[in-house]
Amino acid sequence: MYYTGFADEASEKFNKQIEATLALGWKNIESRGIGKGNLASINDKEFDEVCRLLAESEVSINCFGSTIANWHKDPRVEEHFLASKEELVKALPRMKKLGIGMLRGMSFAIVRDADPDSAEIRSKVFPRLRELVKICEDAGVLYLHENCMNYGGMSFEHTLRLLDEIQSPNFKLVFDTGNTVMTWDHRGEKPYKKQSSWEFYTNVREFIHYVHIKDGRYIRELDGKIFPEGDWTFPGEGDGEVIRIVKDLLERGYDGGFSIEPHMSVIYHENGRGTEEDLRIENYIEYGKRFMKIVESIRS
Repeated sequence: MYYTGFADEASEKFNKQIEATLALGWKNIESRGIGKGNLASINDKEFDEVCRLLAESEVSINCFGSTIANWHKDPRVEEHFLASKEELVKALPRMKKLGIGMLRGMSFAIVRDADPDSAEIRSKVFPRLRELVKICEDAGVLYLHENCMNYGGMSFEHTLRLLDEIQSPNFKLVFDTGNTVMTWDHRGEKPYKKQSSWEFYTNVREFIHYVHIKDGRYIRELDGKIFPEGDWTFPGEGDGEVIRIVKDLLERGYDGGFSIEPHMSVIYHENGRGTEEDLRIENYIEYGKRFMKIVESIRS
């Protein structure tokens, strides 16, 4: 078992991401944002600097937190699929150089102007996702599907359907404890209810390869926005059932990664202590420490 995290929540500067990681005593980063880009989109000079910093610090990127087939990409739009494919193709040589064996991907946006689970939508989602996963399979990389605002994240049944449809040894799950709290359970008839983290988890746990630790409480929907307003909290303080899920995972012998994704807002006061970046780094480190205490408490 190891710890890692979306260190761009501490800082967009990669050297600061490494500093925050080392401050926790960790050796891994789940790389999402690097400056204004990511592992696939930064230029060669920026990538060389990332390689240098990793080598000097002995920190590794354990997973590429990509935007492939994410909640911003409509499965019906050819350009969105091609953008995902381009990101994947660009990332793979860099992942190989850095020894990164897995990436976080999704299953395209939940469409809002049509039935999101219609035969038409499935006819786009399944073959396009299958093609992306096949590219990963050929490259020896795991495509880890995250339950988020995407087709597979609409309920645990939709995730299980994806697993049945894709049928690849390189297609596995990354379970996010906090996304369920904010996402409608698209089963049955409207009005939908919000998902239960525990229910979702128990129905997919045998397929989980990796875990995102996020926690919070749902507040309300926001007009015209994909994501609702939420109160993101430290782990164990929200409705994500973090402690219960982590306890169950460890009791079942889970030995993979726990990746923190705080999502918490920090309030910068001009006359206060430090800069906004300082506060973000502090919050990231505090979040990691609190999660480690949860794991230590469960183990003891």
